[in-house]
Amino acid sequence: MRYTNLFIPTMRETPSGINAISHILMLKAGYVRQLAAGLFIFLPLGWRVLNKINIILKEEMERIGAQEISMPILHPAEIWQQTGRWYTIKEEMFRLKDRTGRDMCLGMTHEEIMTWIAAKEIKSYRQLPQIWYQIQTKLRDEARSRGGVLRTREFIMKDSYSFDADEAGLDKSYKMHAEAYHRIFSRCGLKYYQVESDPGIMGDLESHEFMAPTPAGEDDIVICDNCGYYANVEVAKSKLESPPIVNMEFKEVYTPKKKTVKEVSEFLGVDERYFIKSLLVITEKEPVLVLIRGDQELNEKKLARLIGDFYFASAEEALNLIGVEVGYIGPMNQKIKIIADNSIDKDLLYISGANKKNYHIQGINPREHFKAEWFDIRKVKENDKCIKCGNPIEIQKAIEVGNIFKLGTKYSVPLNAIFLDKDGKEKPIIMGSYGIGPARVAAAAIEQNYDKDGIIWPKSIAPFDIEIIPLNLSDKKTVKIAEELYEKVSEIYNSFADRHMEVLIDDREERPGVKFKDADLIGIPIQVIIGEKGLKDGKIEIKKRRTKESKMVPINRAVVEIVNFYYETF
Repeated sequence: MRYTNLFIPTMRETPSGINAISHILMLKAGYVRQLAAGLFIFLPLGWRVLNKINIILKEEMERIGAQEISMPILHPAEIWQQTGRWYTIKEEMFRLKDRTGRDMCLGMTHEEIMTWIAAKEIKSYRQLPQIWYQIQTKLRDEARSRGGVLRTREFIMKDSYSFDADEAGLDKSYKMHAEAYHRIFSRCGLKYYQVESDPGIMGDLESHEFMAPTPAGEDDIVICDNCGYYANVEVAKSKLESPPIVNMEFKEVYTPKKKTVKEVSEFLGVDERYFIKSLLVITEKEPVLVLIRGDQELNEKKLARLIGDFYFASAEEALNLIGVEVGYIGPMNQKIKIIADNSIDKDLLYISGANKKNYHIQGINPREHFKAEWFDIRKVKENDKCIKCGNPIEIQKAIEVGNIFKLGTKYSVPLNAIFLDKDGKEKPIIMGSYGIGPARVAAAAIEQNYDKDGIIWPKSIAPFDIEIIPLNLSDKKTVKIAEELYEKVSEIYNSFADRHMEVLIDDREERPGVKFKDADLIGIPIQVIIGEKGLKDGKIEIKKRRTKESKMVPINRAVVEIVNFYYETF
């Protein structure tokens, strides 16, 4: 491809008000342009990158026997109503009515539609297992679109769905997808982790996310490199050591205007680990008192999985519901449901609210003084002990680039996706759902591969393999050699990517400095520089974008040296 025939609107100034490196560099290097909040146009270079990623996705999906289909983006509401998600998904879903007044929505995911077609077509165990996939547009009305292409309202997604006759079949499909995802992200040049995750709106069974660590990530993941325990903080667990036993007389203590654990701890001179933090929350059904050790934080996602959606009671609501001012609530003599975190050691004595303004109670024994349901509902923290091996854990920011979910019969039962087993009995199809965001893969690759000059693409997803940069187009010898190399290198079969080498030649009438800046900015793995100074010695320069390593090679060996240099680049 010739630079003069390609639309690459690079920018010299850094856009203001943008924090994510991938967003900045995609704009500066001419890969994308923003139409509106959460809506992006992929320009030629950006679309080439997405196509490279999609090719890898298709190859690995077909390697596990997945079949590509295409589903509509516009969905009838009644299918979503049958599963209940029409009602449980709120503002994130784009809803509309067609000209007949029929309720419709724009697909944010395709579990319902895939299950609908399975219900119509799969009738016998002989038709199972099946894996269907698509690379399709999705729409989600994000409240806060941010991070460039990381969180958008319209995006392309590879989503696949497995249909099995039993749990053993689902286990196999799930494992095949996990293995395929490892190959996909490795081929795309990403550093990543497979982490335990919260299924969220997808289902209630096992799920994992594939996370690419980067400071720009919107998720926190727990990492134990010692034993390989990886989990999203939303579900992560850790070991927490109890403090030493301290004797406390059971009595009320006067704590005037001291409401928070920190304030009372400092006032009494007692470590926060000996406090019970009491949080009043309200669900659709009832108020619930939530207890957690004073030095720990509540993990709201964990709690929501136990009690459903909730919100924290206001001061007025607390007074109306339990007659106690916020800051002095304690677990004793409560008539409402109590959920306590496992961080509260039943063998220790604690301090908590006395359910009376300006007073707390010390010497509370969890075994004697209140009854609760005990669960893990706290946030893990950096340097907590790993739940599996006991080593200190690390918490890193990461970008979610893929996910896998065991759906079970969550969708097949309400949509009547039933088959006859070998004994002639009706059974619901067992399902799994598996997604990858190609644009997220591209953004994560940039976040993990850049320098002060621009993008450094992994060679598998770079828009071109090699960029030829002739420095003086008024010199006939320079032009002749550049054109010859362009033709010869383009004819070489790329065994790494199973295609011919893709070459960009910078045939613009621009100063060398401009060409060098643009070449570094757009990030093609190998640069071939043809200048008059080198040609006087019968040589050209080849340079690796990643390491900036370069060498001068004879013109008559240029093609071989370029190819060798390419295969040395990772």
